[in-house]
Amino acid sequence: MSMFILTIELVPKTSWYSNMRKVMNSQEWDILRKEVYAKYNHHCGICNDPGMLHCHEIWNYDDENHIQTLQGFIALCVMCHHVKHIGYANILAGRGELDMQNVINHFVRVNQCPLTDYTKQHMEAFDKWEERSQFVWNIDLGEYNYLKEKTKCLKILSE
Repeated sequence: MSMFILTIELVPKTSWYSNMRKVMNSQEWDILRKEVYAKYNHHCGICNDPGMLHCHEIWNYDDENHIQTLQGFIALCVMCHHVKHIGYANILAGRGELDMQNVINHFVRVNQCPLTDYTKQHMEAFDKWEERSQFVWNIDLGEYNYLKEKTKCLKILSE
């Protein structure tokens, strides 16, 4: 278990774009994300920031059987979300769309830790990402599978 309240969570390369936002239609996703924001009283579920929020999926990884299971959702501020998806944040920074130092500073501030802890967590996260990216993951939506089925039914009804 991590000692940090804000951690880096890199999705294996072989699972990129496997998420509920892609599975659900945009109207259903909007309903779900707004419910998540309300659950967290329109504040970040990690740092409690009341700013713009993103709906982040919480995944569990069974590294032995290569099953990625959706555990739930959390409302995250933009900066916490950038930390979670630090690889994508690096891409945005490379395009000049994001200052990575602000993302790193956010990690350090929220976790009340030295920069060396960020560096270690960053390296560990990318090591785990490389290891997990060697496998094709089976996606299990768990108790949220009904959302996929609900979206299918809505699509059929609208045709």
